Amino acid sequence: MPPVEPQQYDYIVLGGGSGGSGSGRRAAGCCVPKKMTWNFATVNETLHIAEHYGYTIPKDVKINYRHFKELRDATVKRLNGAYERNWGREGIDLVHGRARFVEPKVIEVTNNDGTKHAEHGITSDGFFEIEELPPKIAVVGAGYIAVELAGVLGAVGVDTHMFIRGETFLRKFDPMIQKTMTERYEAAGITIHKGHPGLKEVQLVRDGKGKDKLLKLISNDGSEMEVNELLWAIGRAPEVEDLQLDIPGVKLNDAGFVHVDEYQNSSVDGIYALGDVTGHAELTPVAIAAGRQLGNRLFGPPELKDSKISYDNIPTVVFSHPEVGTVGLTEPEARKRYGDDQIKIYYTKFTAMYYDVVPAEEKKKNPTEFKLICAGPEEKVVGLHILGLGVGEMLQGFGVAVKMGATKRDFDSCVAIHPTSAEELVTLR
Repeated sequence: MPPVEPQQYDYIVLGGGSGGSGSGRRAAGCCVPKKMTWNFATVNETLHIAEHYGYTIPKDVKINYRHFKELRDATVKRLNGAYERNWGREGIDLVHGRARFVEPKVIEVTNNDGTKHAEHGITSDGFFEIEELPPKIAVVGAGYIAVELAGVLGAVGVDTHMFIRGETFLRKFDPMIQKTMTERYEAAGITIHKGHPGLKEVQLVRDGKGKDKLLKLISNDGSEMEVNELLWAIGRAPEVEDLQLDIPGVKLNDAGFVHVDEYQNSSVDGIYALGDVTGHAELTPVAIAAGRQLGNRLFGPPELKDSKISYDNIPTVVFSHPEVGTVGLTEPEARKRYGDDQIKIYYTKFTAMYYDVVPAEEKKKNPTEFKLICAGPEEKVVGLHILGLGVGEMLQGFGVAVKMGATKRDFDSCVAIHPTSAEELVTLR
C-alpha cells in the first residue's frame, strides 16, 4: 500500500489494545487466538482425565497442530472482517499502516505490517505463526503472556523451560497466586529455571521449523542449553518512537508512555491516548472500554460529556493451566493501604469435583484456591483472588460485586449454587 496522503483531523487518538508483544493492529488482537489455543491445549488435558471417567483413549493420539492453526487463522480473519464491516456501516474509514505526525494535526500513514521480530527467537506474534510444535522450547519471562503460552505448550507435551529472574512468576499478582501457580507448573512437568542470570548469547545451530530448528542458549553464568525454539515474553515498551510526537508536542512520562489525565487527554488539545500506549492496565478490554467512554464524551449527547473509564477494580484473567482470576488489591497492597489491623483474610484450598475420579497424586496437580481480602469493620471486599478450573467465567460476576462495593456479608447472603466450585466464595468462614 502506498503512503496515504497526509490528512488533518480535529480529533486524534493514539493507542491500541494489548496483544502480547504485538502492536494491537488486529481487530481480534491476540486475545481470541490465545484463548483458542488455550482451548486446544485444554482438549489434550481433557483426554487425559477422560481415562479416569472410563473412556478408552488411544495412547498415540496424534495432534495436527497445522490443522488447528489454519482453523484459528480463519476464525480471526472472519472476526476481523466482521469488525471492519461494522466500522464501514458507521462511516469509519480503516487505514492499515503506521502513522506519524507531519504537522500538529496532520497525520501521514505508510505501509507496515507491525510484526515484531527477535533474532533467533520469536515473540508472541511469532508464536501464532508456528505451524509445527517444537519438541523443546525456552520461554523467557515471568508475566502473564509467558505463563499463558508456556502453559499451553506444556499441556500439549512440548518440553517447556521457563527462565525467570525470581523464585516465582506472576510477581504482580497476589502471593497465593505466585506460589501455587509456580508449584503447579513444576508439578505438570514444566522446568522453571529460577533466579536465572539472563541469556548472554543465542546461537543458531540449525535453521528450520519445528524439530528441524536448533538454537544454543548461552547464559550469563556460562551454562548452555539447546532448544528448538526460543520465545521472548519479557514485556513491551510503548511504540511511540516513530510517531514523531515532538511535532505536536505530546508529552511522555518518565517510563516513555503518553501522559494522559483521567479523561484520556494528552498534553495537547485534540490529541488523546488510550490503551497500552498510556501504560494504564495494559489489557485489550480496558482499551476498548476507554475508547467507548472517550467516544461518548467527544461525540455523544450532553449527558455523556463527563464519560470516563474507572481504572479501579478491573477484573483480570490469566488463561494459564489452571486459570487465574483476580480483582482488586493483593494482600500486601491491602495491608499497606488499610493497615494490618483492618484486614481480614478468608481462604480455602480444595480439589474441584471434576477431579474426584483421579488418583490422589493427580489431584495435587490440579488445585483450586480462593482468597477474599476484606477491609474495615464492615469487611468490604477489596481483593478477590481465585485459581482453578473454570475461574475465568466465574470471575465476571464476582467482579461486578466487588466493583459495586460488596461486603463479606453480601457474599454470605447469596445462596450457594451446589455443587460448584464458585459456591465456596459465598460460604467462606
